[in-house]
Amino acid sequence: MEYKVSNHAKLTTLILIVVGIASLLYGIFSDHSHYTNQRVWANLLVNGYFFFTISLAAVFFLSLQYVSEMAWGVTTQRVFQAIMAYMPIGAGVLLVVFIGSSMHWNHLYHWMAEGVMDPESEHYDKIIAGKSGYLNQTFFWARTIVYLAVWMYFANWFRKNSLKEDKLNLEGATSPIYKKAILKSILFIGFFAYTSSSSAWDWLMAIDVHWFSTMFGWYCFSGMWVSMMIVAVVLVQYLKRNGYLKEVNSSHVHDIGKWMFAISCLWSYIWFCQFMLIWYSNIPEEVTYYIQRFDQYRGLYIGTFFVNFLLPFFVLMSRDAKRNGIFLIPVALIIFFGHYVDVLVMVLPGTMFEHGHLGAVEIGMFLTFLGVFIFMVLRALSKAPLMTKNHPMYDESIHLHH
Repeated sequence: MEYKVSNHAKLTTLILIVVGIASLLYGIFSDHSHYTNQRVWANLLVNGYFFFTISLAAVFFLSLQYVSEMAWGVTTQRVFQAIMAYMPIGAGVLLVVFIGSSMHWNHLYHWMAEGVMDPESEHYDKIIAGKSGYLNQTFFWARTIVYLAVWMYFANWFRKNSLKEDKLNLEGATSPIYKKAILKSILFIGFFAYTSSSSAWDWLMAIDVHWFSTMFGWYCFSGMWVSMMIVAVVLVQYLKRNGYLKEVNSSHVHDIGKWMFAISCLWSYIWFCQFMLIWYSNIPEEVTYYIQRFDQYRGLYIGTFFVNFLLPFFVLMSRDAKRNGIFLIPVALIIFFGHYVDVLVMVLPGTMFEHGHLGAVEIGMFLTFLGVFIFMVLRALSKAPLMTKNHPMYDESIHLHH
């Protein structure tokens, strides 16, 4: 069965975008501080990174399914492929932000400022200059282009060849595309294992350029993964309620719910470990990251932990809760916003300092990007059958029961 974007879905995305733009404009014109321009750019980075990495995590999870020969996920593969469809727009937004930083249209990255690496300049920073072998614009742009190009190449390959696989006449033979997909998945995961962390260092950790954490890459990885699983949970529930995905049963829903629950626990574990180790060691150049967030963003920072950990942990602990949309959907939507706020708190303290907060600009930008993201995902869903064909584990998947 093929999905058709309903008028109701189109109207919902339009309302999100219109309300988001209206809120954004209100926030811009009502903010009379000289930080308005910086605030807009900072939120552009937050939303560009947040929604792009959700699509990126879908490529990772799809690869993981091929490598592990995960049978239960076959019936929902097109959902993950649809989430990947936002990648080009997300990449474009990130490039705009980085071009703006390189051209000094904003001041998101202090290490890009003029004179910070010049010993003759009054703005010279010895610590930043010591990192110039890695933090220089030539190498930064080379890494960024490689990240985006390779990631999108794999996303495009998986989508294109999955659709091509549907048209094969196999007569019981195993699809050669499936075998290639396993090899491609191994290559992607090997590349992603490093670049998921290094991109987080380049795009987020480098905002607080004097600070570093060896766990930061894993922290960002777990955040993007759980955010993507939340989107998958909501999409599957939405399609099921509208009469689609008839092959998806309560066991499939249960498995996706388990992933959302498990990765929420992983994110919480890394959140606490990173905080506890740095706070306990009390090394000045490390603990300053948390002092700033506790002093200026305490409510948002502590709130994200309790929302993103306690809510899924206690509500989704039981087996039945992971199968029931009444529990899954509200929890998913709340922690989805919670993980957006998590990225917000990674960016605002180092770019807005004590002047950042969650206001009309932040809500407006989030709603606008959310509307565009939903539109792109639903549009991708409508471009192909919701069920893959010729996958060697298709029969096993539709008979899944536990």
